[in-house]
Amino acid sequence: MRVLSYNLRNNSASGELAALTDDFDADIFCVQEADTASLPSTMGHLTMSHATTENRLGLALYYRAERFSVEDSTTFTLKKSMHDRVMSPGTQRLLGARLLDRQTDRSFVAASFHAAPLTASNSLRRTQITAAHEELQRIGVDIPILMVGDFNYPLFQNKLRAGIKDSGYELSLSDSVTYMRYKWVRGHFDFVTSNGFRIDEVKTLPQGDSDHLPILVKAEYDMAEVVGD
Repeated sequence: MRVLSYNLRNNSASGELAALTDDFDADIFCVQEADTASLPSTMGHLTMSHATTENRLGLALYYRAERFSVEDSTTFTLKKSMHDRVMSPGTQRLLGARLLDRQTDRSFVAASFHAAPLTASNSLRRTQITAAHEELQRIGVDIPILMVGDFNYPLFQNKLRAGIKDSGYELSLSDSVTYMRYKWVRGHFDFVTSNGFRIDEVKTLPQGDSDHLPILVKAEYDMAEVVGD
């Protein structure tokens, strides 16, 4: 399974989505910071499952309709940071879809996630990540879960890794940095958390019009590792 994730930087990189879909033969594409009202319902061989409607910086998830069927698709509100309260970028920082893989007759959950910005604390972002996993387990009990997006967590990732491992999830970083806005601000901002998947590769793709770089996740089911509520 090939999953793309891309923070569009206030929708400025939206024109790159179709080419990325085709060039990397994506099965699922999760986007963040999109103008969801302007996103197409289909993008090459992918179909939109759902998008946020209350966000200035929106989320969306596309899937390969010839392979997957949507069983459920939901947006979630997570604990707000001060930035959220003052700047109002959006209340929905998580979008999840339960998909049936008709090739394997297995269901799983895919999710697009956008954590609070760097003005918030790592503690708040860990709270959001934990809450996101709990919400996704409610729409996908005892099935694999894969969450990708902008975690805004470039430092002290070992503490994050240990915390999510205790709850049955794995943290996977890409092969190079995913954020380069200024010479002195760069790092791994976009990555993957998973439960019930084997992550074979997370590759950072070339930079486009966003300050974030897209990532490509190659994943396979690992049903023995699924952890429920």
